[in-house]
Amino acid sequence: MASNTLFLGVDGGGTRCRARLCDAAGNRLGEAEGGPANIRFGIQEAFASVLEATLQALEQAQLTPDDLPRIIACLALAGATEPTELAAAQQHKQHFGRAFVTADAHAACVGAHRGHDGGVVIVGTGSIGWAVLRGRQHRVGGWGLELSDEGSGGWIGREILHRVLLAQDGRARWTELLRATFDSFGADPHAIVQWAARAKPRDFAALAPRAIEYAAQHDDAALAILRLAAAHIDALAMRLIALGVPRLVLSGGLAPHIVGFMSEPTRAKLVAAQGDALDGALLLARAAALASAA
Repeated sequence: MASNTLFLGVDGGGTRCRARLCDAAGNRLGEAEGGPANIRFGIQEAFASVLEATLQALEQAQLTPDDLPRIIACLALAGATEPTELAAAQQHKQHFGRAFVTADAHAACVGAHRGHDGGVVIVGTGSIGWAVLRGRQHRVGGWGLELSDEGSGGWIGREILHRVLLAQDGRARWTELLRATFDSFGADPHAIVQWAARAKPRDFAALAPRAIEYAAQHDDAALAILRLAAAHIDALAMRLIALGVPRLVLSGGLAPHIVGFMSEPTRAKLVAAQGDALDGALLLARAAALASAA
C-alpha cells in the first residue's frame, strides 16, 4: 500500500451522508456532511451528495479534487441492500482511485463491533437489522417504507398522518399531536393525501420529531405511536438474537428516543457501539485494499 494512499469512508442515509477522510496511518484528515444518499431514490442525487461531502473533507485536509485518484473509498449507501440498485451503484462512474459500494447497514454493523461478529438494529429514516456471523451477513427487514421499515422515522411520520385521517373520519380521538399536524396541512385531509402521494421516506421522517415532542407532553397518540414503533424494533432485535449474535447494538438517529419504549429483555441484550458506520466503512476500505494487494 502506497504511503500517500488516502482512505474514505462514507455513510449515506436517506436524510444525509457523512464522509470521513484518513491517511494511510489512520489519522483523520477531514469529515463533512452532504445531502441524502439513498440510491433507491436517485442514484445521481446520491453520488452528488457523496462528492459534495468528499470535497468538503478534502478541503478540510488542505487537499484538492486532484487528490481524488489517491483515495480508496468504501461507500456505504442506503438502498445498496437491493441487487439492482447495488449493481447500478457499482457501475456508476467514480472519481476515486478505487471505490467499494456496500449497504449502510453492513458498514454500521462492522463499525459497531470493530469487525467482529455481532448485530445492529438501525432506527433512522428507515429501519433494518443486520448481523455478521462467521463471515456471513444476515439481513432482517429494511425492505423500504412501502412494505417494511417498521418503527423507523418514515414509519412514525406515516403513522402520525394515518391517525390524523382516522381522527378526521371520527374513528379515533383527536389529540394535540394530531390536531397540530392536521393544522399544519391547513386542516385539509385532501392536502395530506396529495402530499403523501409525492413524499419520500425522508419527508415522512421529518414528521417523526413531532411524536417525540408530544410524547414528552404525555400525548396519547404520540405515546401509542412510539410504543408501537418500539415493538417493531424489538421484533428486529429478537430475530437477530435468535440468529445467535453475541452482541447487539441499537443505532440511528431515533435510537435514543426509542430505546426507552423497548422491552426489558431486548434492552438487556444491548451493548454500546465500539464505532459507527464511518468507522466500519473505513475498515472495509482498508480490507479491500489489503485484499487487492495480496
